[in-house]
Amino acid sequence: MEWNGRGYMAPCRDGYRRGIGCFVVIQLVEDMETERMDMIKFSRLERNCRQPVKEEMMHYKMAVLGNCSTQHLAKAVKGYAYEMQIALDVFDADYDQIDAQILNTDSEFYDFAPKFTVLFMCSEKLYDSFVLMTQAEKHLFAETTLARIQKYWRRMSSNINTKIIQFTFAQIDESVFGNYACKTEDSFLYQVRKLNYLLMQAALEYKNVFLFDLDRVQSLYGQETLMDPKMYYIAKLPISIKMLPEIARQIMQIVVAIRGKIKKCVICDLDNTLWGGVIGDDGIENIQIGELGLGHAFSDLQAWLKELKRRGIILAICSKNDEATAKQPFLSHPEMILRMEDISIFVANWEDKVSNIRSIQQTLNIGMDSIVFLDDNPFERNLVKSMIPEITVPELPEDPSLYCSYLKRLNLFETASYSEEDAIRTRQYQEEAKRLSLEKEYSSYEEYLESLEMQAIAKPFDKLHYSRIAQLTQRSNQFNLCTGRYSEAEIEQLTKDDKHDTLYFCLKDRFGDYGLICVAIMNEISDTEILIQEFLMSCRVLKRGMEEFVMDTIVAMARDRGFHTVRGRYIPTQKNAMVSDLYERMGFRNLDNNYFIADVEGYQYHKTYIIKEGDRVNE
Repeated sequence: MEWNGRGYMAPCRDGYRRGIGCFVVIQLVEDMETERMDMIKFSRLERNCRQPVKEEMMHYKMAVLGNCSTQHLAKAVKGYAYEMQIALDVFDADYDQIDAQILNTDSEFYDFAPKFTVLFMCSEKLYDSFVLMTQAEKHLFAETTLARIQKYWRRMSSNINTKIIQFTFAQIDESVFGNYACKTEDSFLYQVRKLNYLLMQAALEYKNVFLFDLDRVQSLYGQETLMDPKMYYIAKLPISIKMLPEIARQIMQIVVAIRGKIKKCVICDLDNTLWGGVIGDDGIENIQIGELGLGHAFSDLQAWLKELKRRGIILAICSKNDEATAKQPFLSHPEMILRMEDISIFVANWEDKVSNIRSIQQTLNIGMDSIVFLDDNPFERNLVKSMIPEITVPELPEDPSLYCSYLKRLNLFETASYSEEDAIRTRQYQEEAKRLSLEKEYSSYEEYLESLEMQAIAKPFDKLHYSRIAQLTQRSNQFNLCTGRYSEAEIEQLTKDDKHDTLYFCLKDRFGDYGLICVAIMNEISDTEILIQEFLMSCRVLKRGMEEFVMDTIVAMARDRGFHTVRGRYIPTQKNAMVSDLYERMGFRNLDNNYFIADVEGYQYHKTYIIKEGDRVNE
């Protein structure tokens, strides 16, 4: 059978015309099988809802509100959460009860107090209202609908601490104006597109609002796949049953991104993954890359990866190749989009890929569950998946022209925040490689630390850094004493609370700027004692003396403010065992229930090789 870009063309005696017919039959069978599997997926999610909750699961509360039937969506989300080891307690409001639940603060919704609220207003219901409007009302339809949605956002935000996941609107072409619908405010299509744009603009002003782009899902899967008119007319269910598992998956991707569980790194194979062909056999002049033929597909993949890198995703290479040969295209091929400066870690040797991936992970100091591994070879993929089950290994299609579309559909790189520091992450890891190289030149680790010429900044939270501070609380897992997760709005609220003191820390050295790498939140629990409510730090600065510098700064601040004691606490998680003894190492006394205490007057300050920016280095 011959690959034609979408499926295999069966050879037939009657030639091309018969071949097309065979292909259509094959494609229809494949489509029917896909639909059957989608229905099986939904049935599995329904069964998950009846499974007992496991003790080790995370527990969240979610409300699902809609102007349509949402009970199947609620089941799908709850069932998918179960597969992610999350016990989701779901409040599914009755049909078309958004106003009754949100605008009435005595409603069941506010009694339930969900951590997450899904707000789904379907386009079909909006269209029912649109057709009854006057021309003047139609012209303002997007603005008036947005005003109503923002009213919901404000009412929820002022009464409970909930993260709002607002659905955008799938486009419905009413076919009244044809293509001219794009040029007249009288068309529903025009108003829905305008409304989606206004929603994006408005969401920028609400730190607790996150958009679920249903219109994007429709563009990827098609309107006929996303929607089921029969089910809508019978049960007011606008999303087809077969699409509910995918919708649930993407909702939960937003949830876990908000809670700080995101993908941070892509590790890529080279031959037949980033370019066509085998560099060691074909040579640099014969690999497939560029604008011609299948090379364009590999170029598109590289361009997409480069955009991920610009967003802050770390790119690493893991290839079975001679290193010098493997680097040649990055250094000298004129049509390569990715260059050596885009790659944080480059590993090319003849060792097994599992060992190399583990080495890359240890160098980056991130969790395996933060890594995506791309490889065209099924053997390598299966080996990595079996040996490192936490890592995400997409099943790349056999046809390279489908790589990009397949990966984009997976939506693996969901995020709930973005800061300027994300954009310079590759540079920071390259600077770290220089530091590691320098370490080998010194006979003692203390001499090495002193040679780095480290300077730190310690300041109270400010508006300029709210985004990065919130992001650090959401993403830090290992060096995180209590693992509190905070939104930008919650960070801002802390700065207005007289009982809380806040500090962020930045660090730089002779090689570069680490940026904002540490956060501490203190709570004045009495006139004589403060509690370190949160203490978290990027693992990129471990073993630099930064934790000692931070603790010394906190105790000095407490002393200057007249407090007698500083209390700390440690809340164990599956990932923060590295800091279980931190307070004892800092000289605190161990109390009951993972609390620790230090007397301000008797506290022994630590020797570090970090100076506060602006201070003079001691000679």
